Amino acid sequence: MSKETNRRDFIGYSFAAVAAVGGAASLVGMKQAWDPLPSVLAGGFTEIELSNLKAGTPETFTWRGKPIFVLKKSADMEKADRDLVVGEDRFTVAIGLCTHLGCIPAWKKDMWKCACHGGEFNASATQTFGPPPRPLDLPPFSVKGTAITLGEEGPEYKAIAAAMMA
Repeated sequence: MSKETNRRDFIGYSFAAVAAVGGAASLVGMKQAWDPLPSVLAGGFTEIELSNLKAGTPETFTWRGKPIFVLKKSADMEKADRDLVVGEDRFTVAIGLCTHLGCIPAWKKDMWKCACHGGEFNASATQTFGPPPRPLDLPPFSVKGTAITLGEEGPEYKAIAAAMMA
């Protein structure tokens, strides 16, 4: 009878070991399936160095598949509550999608013009003509030295967003 008990114990322990290894492998597989892809994590944050930008000429960056307009304002451009001030420089940061139907406006001399329905946005990203119902949207960002990181809500972003709501 003791031989039979030992054989049953061995089979039971073997089954428990196989089940534990299979359960652990399943948990590892589920975690990998639930984790965001590396490309998604990389797209979550984009850092832009502002000191390299030329005044009066906007640059377009990509963040989460959207165009982001960053304009270093020249001295003759109007000041706005929406301006991001870094040191002595003022910047406009905006998601480059028209708030009417989502077209990408193009920079023409001193404003963004949307070719779809004629909407116009000034250098501060405020709508000045046409069907757009509101200014260009503001992406979340934080400021670190002379760089901004898109995807993080820093105090500067919160202040500008509050000023836009007022």
